[in-house]
Amino acid sequence: MNAGRATLSHLESTADPLEDNPRWQLVLKIVASRHFVRATLLSQFLMYICSETLQGRGEEITEYQIGIHVFRRPRNYRTVEDNIVRNYARQLRKRLAEYFAGEGQGGDLSIEIPLGGYVPEFKALGQTDTSTFSPDFAPGTIAPKIARTPVLVEDVPEPIPIHMKPPARVWWRRAWFWLILFTAYSVLVAGGAAAVVLYFKTPHRGADPIDPLWSSLFKEPLDTFIVPADCGFNILEDLSKKHVDLGGYLRGDYLELPLPTMDEHSRSDLRSQEFTSFVDLQVVSGLARLPQVDPRRLFVRFPRDLRLDDLKSSNVIVIGSVGSNPWAEILQRNLNFRIEYSSEMQQAEIVNSKPQPGEAAEYRSLWNEPAHPTYAVIAYQPNLSGNGHMLLIEGLDVAGTQAAAEALLKEATLEPVLRMATGNNGEIRPFEALLQSASIESNAASAHVLAYRIE
Repeated sequence: MNAGRATLSHLESTADPLEDNPRWQLVLKIVASRHFVRATLLSQFLMYICSETLQGRGEEITEYQIGIHVFRRPRNYRTVEDNIVRNYARQLRKRLAEYFAGEGQGGDLSIEIPLGGYVPEFKALGQTDTSTFSPDFAPGTIAPKIARTPVLVEDVPEPIPIHMKPPARVWWRRAWFWLILFTAYSVLVAGGAAAVVLYFKTPHRGADPIDPLWSSLFKEPLDTFIVPADCGFNILEDLSKKHVDLGGYLRGDYLELPLPTMDEHSRSDLRSQEFTSFVDLQVVSGLARLPQVDPRRLFVRFPRDLRLDDLKSSNVIVIGSVGSNPWAEILQRNLNFRIEYSSEMQQAEIVNSKPQPGEAAEYRSLWNEPAHPTYAVIAYQPNLSGNGHMLLIEGLDVAGTQAAAEALLKEATLEPVLRMATGNNGEIRPFEALLQSASIESNAASAHVLAYRIE
């Protein structure tokens, strides 16, 4: 792959040969406008597709390539499950229209992104013929692989005189023919679209090792509860330097934690309002979009509102460690890998109860360093009645939880573990996996499995 097109960090090198190209100058002017100057991703989106087009690589612009180069998606990401490119494309078309309706008026060129694709078209303002504005290249730029032939004036047929138009009854006959044809075509398209939607909404066991996991967690007739972290509770613990276990959480002991340095209004907010993290919101969103999900049976439940009976009668997905989601205490009670906090909430570690050769007895995160290793645990086990399942997604910090969630939703990190845990009947046996990642300013890098246990 050419160095000038691998990632957006190379946009400056790609732009060099386009420096004198008026179309590239228009792109630079647009991204500096008030419509784009604070929209970093939209600007990068526009620069990427325009740079590729002006260098003759328009046929290589796809949703997948944009996801990789603009939105930093992993190489194995699936566009049918992640619609970020389509969402941003709609915003980009809207911003471009607003720009050319406002401060972009009076120029010689405009840019449009036709529906159904991502290859931009450069048009002369006031003209409808776009073929004469296919990419031409300044000296030193790459020539296009396919040149479009300009439409000449003499190629356009002149209007048919009124006295030469066909009789009205022939026109109506043709109208009925085209109406019937259009109706048949619409039925076929609608049927095809329904078939495609049905295909992607139906779980295909065996196609992906993680599919049976989601099928069991969202299996009828049980409801599934997703339980994000209680960040307000975690802040109360940190400020008071006291850990509250699940029993104290259910009794409301955290409401009495001493907060001498905080005003009453802030204390009241932390004790009464339901705060969670943006990472947990991303996890909930990713889970809700899985094809195995029946929206009628999926519920988001804040930890303060969850009840013990929910762990007996439903499937449950718990996000966060015992420091931010006390319900993790039940899920990790019988695990080999458990997150434990110091008495004053100054340090957390993953305890390895029975280390195997090559494994450490404990794993700690140096949370006070901008870049440091971090660790996470993913555990899958039966619910408290044995008629459903529970999934625990927890990290030593926010980046650890993020890494664990991405390993489940976006990457193939758990594939070896899941293959080992899947029986001949396609069911997944209970397992737990210890993951390592890197936290860079509280954002996770890709994770890998350090160790795992399978029942």
